[in-house]
Amino acid sequence: MEMAHNEVQMGVRRFGRVNWLGLYTLAMREVRRFTTVWTQTLLAPLMTAALFLTIFSLAIGPSRGDVMGVPFVHFLAPGILTMTVIQNAFANTSSSIVISKVQGNIVDTLMPPLSPIELVLGYLAGGLARGLFVALAIWLGMALVVGLGLAHPFFTLAFITLGALFLGALGILAGVVSQKFDQMAAITNFIITPLSFLSGTFYSVESLPQWFRVITHLNPVFYLIDGVRFGIIGRSDSSPWLGLVVMSIVTAALIFTCWVLFKRGTKLKS
Repeated sequence: MEMAHNEVQMGVRRFGRVNWLGLYTLAMREVRRFTTVWTQTLLAPLMTAALFLTIFSLAIGPSRGDVMGVPFVHFLAPGILTMTVIQNAFANTSSSIVISKVQGNIVDTLMPPLSPIELVLGYLAGGLARGLFVALAIWLGMALVVGLGLAHPFFTLAFITLGALFLGALGILAGVVSQKFDQMAAITNFIITPLSFLSGTFYSVESLPQWFRVITHLNPVFYLIDGVRFGIIGRSDSSPWLGLVVMSIVTAALIFTCWVLFKRGTKLKS
C-alpha cells in the first residue's frame, strides 16, 4: 500500500498552481541577459533613436512644418521611441530562444517544473523589462533635449507595455519556429521591420492615399505608435481607446498561441 501511495505521489506538482520561484528565476535570467551587456541592449538603442531623430530633424524638419499642430520633431519622437521599444522587446525573447536551440541547451529551460504558461510569462518578463528600460531612457533623453513631457501618462504606459508584450510574444513565436539564425533574420527583415516602418512612425496616416490608409489600419503596430503619440503629445490619428482594445485582443491571442506551442513542444522537443 505504501509503495502504491508513493507511485501516486511521483510527478505530483508540489508548487501549487503557480511555481513562483521557478517563474521568478526564469524572469530574472531573461532580465540579466540584457542588463549584463547594457551598452549593447540599452545604450545602443538610445544612440540609434537619437540618430534617427537628429537626421530626420535636420533633413526634413525645417521644411516640413507642423504636423497635427505640433513641430515635426515632437510628432516624430513618440514614433521613434515606440519603434525602438518594440524592436528591443522582440530581440530579447527571440534571441534567447534561438540561441538556446542553436547551442543545444534549451532543454535546461524545458526540464525544470515550469508549466507552459510559466515559460511564456518568464520570457515575456525579460522582453517587457527591456522595453520599459529602453522607453524610459529614450523619453528622458527626449525630455531633456526636445522638451517633451507626458500629456497622458496612463496611455503612454499602457501602450508601451502592450507594445513590449505584443512584440515579446511575437519574438517567442519567431524563436520557436526558427531553427537557425538565418530564419530569425528573415523574420526580422521581412516582417518586423516593415511592420515598424509602415505604421505611421515618420508620417501622419491622414496624409496617405485612401487605399494605403486602410492597409495601415490593419497593422497592429500603427495602434501602438498612435497610442504612444497620443500619450506623449496628446494628438493621434485614431481613438486611443480603440487602439487599447485592438492591441489587448491581438496581444492576448499571440500569448495564447505561444502557450499552445510550448504545451505541444513544437520545434522544442525532439
